[in-house]
Amino acid sequence: MDCRAAADHHVCNGVCGCCGALRPRYKRLVDNIFPEDPEDGLVKTNMEKLTFYALSAPEKLDRIGAYLSERLIRDVGRHRYGYVCIAMEALDQLLMACHCQSINLFVESFLKMVAKLLESEKPNLQILGTNSFVKFANIEEDTPSYHRSYDFFVSRFSEMCHSSHDELEIRTKIRMSGIKGLQGVVRKTVNDELQANIWDPQHMDKIVPSLLFNLQHAEEAESRSPSPLQAAEKEKESPTELAERCLRELLGRAAYGNIKNAIKPVLIHLDNHSLWEPKTFAIRCFKIIMYSIQPQHSHLVIQQLLGHLDANSKSAATVRAGIVEVLSEAAVIAASGSVGPTVLEVFNTLLRQLRLSIDYELTGSYDCAIVSTKIIKEHEERMFQEAVIKTTGSFASTLPTYQRSEVMLFIMSKVPLPSLHHAIDAGKAGENRNRLTQIMLLKSLLQVSTGFQCSNMLTALPSSFLDRLLSAALMEDADLRLFVLEILISFIDRHGNRPKFSTISTINDISVLKLKVDKCSRQDTVFMKKHSQQLYRHIYLTSKEESNVQPHYEALYSMLALISIELANEEVVVDLIRLVLAVQEIAQINEDNLPVYNRCALYALGAAYLNLISQLTTVPAFCQHIHEVLETRQKEAPYLLPEDVFVETPRLTKSLDHLVPEVFFRQSKISEVLGGSGYNSDRLSTPYIPQLTEEDRLSKRKSIGETISLQVEVESRNSPEKEERAPAEEITYETLKKAIVDSVAVEEQERERRRLVVEKFQKAPFEEIAAHCGARASLLQSKLNQIFEITIRPPPSPSGTITAAYGQPQNHSVPVYEMKFPDLCVY
Repeated sequence: MDCRAAADHHVCNGVCGCCGALRPRYKRLVDNIFPEDPEDGLVKTNMEKLTFYALSAPEKLDRIGAYLSERLIRDVGRHRYGYVCIAMEALDQLLMACHCQSINLFVESFLKMVAKLLESEKPNLQILGTNSFVKFANIEEDTPSYHRSYDFFVSRFSEMCHSSHDELEIRTKIRMSGIKGLQGVVRKTVNDELQANIWDPQHMDKIVPSLLFNLQHAEEAESRSPSPLQAAEKEKESPTELAERCLRELLGRAAYGNIKNAIKPVLIHLDNHSLWEPKTFAIRCFKIIMYSIQPQHSHLVIQQLLGHLDANSKSAATVRAGIVEVLSEAAVIAASGSVGPTVLEVFNTLLRQLRLSIDYELTGSYDCAIVSTKIIKEHEERMFQEAVIKTTGSFASTLPTYQRSEVMLFIMSKVPLPSLHHAIDAGKAGENRNRLTQIMLLKSLLQVSTGFQCSNMLTALPSSFLDRLLSAALMEDADLRLFVLEILISFIDRHGNRPKFSTISTINDISVLKLKVDKCSRQDTVFMKKHSQQLYRHIYLTSKEESNVQPHYEALYSMLALISIELANEEVVVDLIRLVLAVQEIAQINEDNLPVYNRCALYALGAAYLNLISQLTTVPAFCQHIHEVLETRQKEAPYLLPEDVFVETPRLTKSLDHLVPEVFFRQSKISEVLGGSGYNSDRLSTPYIPQLTEEDRLSKRKSIGETISLQVEVESRNSPEKEERAPAEEITYETLKKAIVDSVAVEEQERERRRLVVEKFQKAPFEEIAAHCGARASLLQSKLNQIFEITIRPPPSPSGTITAAYGQPQNHSVPVYEMKFPDLCVY
């Protein structure tokens, strides 16, 4: 074939030799670069002459290009591929050498020749054309082009990227040429505003899927065992590596307004090829994206993924789970830039998907129809819910402290709590929905709070958040209570001490735990003064629940221990000891009829905590008392120790009715030994009684109790004995000291008196309350009758004055309508 082509070429030159002088010079120069035998290659001396001529007469450059194009098209048609290669080499050299204003016209001829090669069915010509285009793409042109179009090249190179040639080696070469061609198009157009906009969807919808296709088929290329020569070539570069590099370059050049057009084809490709379910490839793609784009654009990718998640809200759970997993990975990479300006919108989308999944799980349908066309698998929905919870934590971990607090408040506001006037679904299905929603949202809150570090507990746990959280701790559901305890522990544990209290035990020397203890700060002291009674009350009430199991007691122990380490001063330590002794009393009195396991667990919990706090306070007498009780339990009642209770098979007794007093921690003894070391012995000797709040739904009964106590106070203040003024007492140092010391005891007595009054109205029979109130009413009525009798018909007095019942002289009687009665007497 080549010999025949050479003969034809020689004949052609011979025929035209007589009139060669009449041919234009540029044509003669072009003809001279072609040898008689194409295997000899380009005639270099003649090529230098052609290049010099083109540089000397740049206006002829477009004609040179047109003539070369004409010859190349003719040679392609006649299958003279040797001459085709020579023509392309000449074009490449001319392009590299010429940078004049006339280059645009020459480029048009060049691109026409490249397109002709790409249209060929011969792989070698396609590769040849691609290589020439890549060289052209690397040239920086001096003058812009307003009308040049690369649509054909984008389409053709994308098609080459999907080559399905039978031979692996040729298929690999064609695909790599296609990727290189796309890379050339991007480089040529991406930074030139006058060129065709490569970021238009019509181009991105071809370029991005072509690159992803080659990324996706990495395993196929690696599954064959190539020859040593092929292996050496593969080590240099493969379609997968080249596609990844090209995709990174493309995304790295993307400006703010182009991110959406670049990401949308990725999402569509993953949908069309069902690549969300294995999720490995999807995660790999978005890792490439997140590491390639500019950091300030990260939140745009996150928003695209969130929008795609909403669009697929009725897709299979595995698809949604894949999207959420990708979101989680992307958020970790993007760090603080992942959420962007709309922080709560991100979490709102995730929580909305969580609630939708719960509805799907309960109804078994993606819509309101009774008969669903898709089968919903509960375990898949659960898997999706766990993925959402994990992703919520991933997003939150990237936020600064103040935004994280806002997110926690936002999540807590979504938890349905009936006691706080939250929307609650009625009926059995509604109960299930509420319970699942509560559990999932609290799980999300736990994920967000894990690792949360805040020096100021007042800002970390504001009242609005703490009130809602603690109200969930009083629910009957054991899982909810455990989540609340874990959330509180994650807030309090700021030094990573929680793992050291994962098991409840009476350790002899706590120094082996290597606890990190800091002095209680002023902010922590203020927090405990404001919220300590609230925390103690919920610990006390939670410990009384019959449905508690070992994880609940472990969480309670961790809570008590961490408060003692993180937030404790002397007053807090005293209150915690009182609280634990009150918990011991719950098990001892057993008013709630708790099972034997729960009672033994409470005893063991108290033993473990008092053993810990005694070693933290380092008061020898206190440590000795605790040690003596623990030894007695070890001999007489080992089932009251954590080592026998909190094990896989608890070793319990059948009855706890005949326990000897020595196995109990005595409040009087502890008060005595700690009082000698400077602790408040009066407060220590006072039993802990939980404060009443509105959460107990006792506001009305509490107001009745206060009313009765107020009546008692009114009567005592208006009694005649009070009117007799005592002689003034001499104020001395001892008097002031006594008043200060007695004030705490008086306050406790007053609180106890009020508690007894309220408790009486809560628990006493109705007849007894009615009789008591009737007696009070009759007493009050008799006093009023006396007042009315005195004011209306005063007795005569020799001195002309009237003496009131309380010994106050009056000159004139006061009319009834001018008298001022106590508010309780007016109806």
